Amino acid sequence: ATSNIHEKPVIVDKWDSGALKNALDDGAKKVLVDINGYSESNALIDGRLLICTIAVGLALFAVLFDFFYPFPQSRNVLMTCALLYFILMGVLTVYLTYMEKGIFLVALEQDRAKMEPDNKWMLSSSLRKYDETYHLTMHFIDGKTNEERTACVSKRVDNYFDENGIFCFDQYLPIIEKLRRDLSDEKKKA
Repeated sequence: ATSNIHEKPVIVDKWDSGALKNALDDGAKKVLVDINGYSESNALIDGRLLICTIAVGLALFAVLFDFFYPFPQSRNVLMTCALLYFILMGVLTVYLTYMEKGIFLVALEQDRAKMEPDNKWMLSSSLRKYDETYHLTMHFIDGKTNEERTACVSKRVDNYFDENGIFCFDQYLPIIEKLRRDLSDEKKKA
């Protein structure tokens, strides 16, 4: 699944750190999924969606119960649903903080012979407000040995964008590929 590298250029407001981070994250995702052909796993996001779906389901149940049994009768159900909703929002916060940890992509690299378990690649990044340094971390988990390796790169965003806010993917691609190759080469050495 190759992608045309010379697509319509991505243009962002170079003073908007959120837009800069999103463009860089999308570029890294494009390298692994579109160019290298890894398949994207949505299991991490599905966990978040499951927690949110349960919370919304509780709220909907409370509203419907209150509709059929007006307030004095629905008091205990409303209190229970409100308390459970609050607890689920706490669970969601813990999930986002300790499980997702800023991971924006989980990609699976299938064994060519399809005999071994998939290797897992995870990308996480950070770009703080009023900071010009973009930090990208690539995690690799070997499907066969469960050995985990990590590589990081931190560079100023102006290395990837020109003065007009156009994302220079051709300058970004080699950096992502180097991270991927470094982790893959460590795999071959082991």
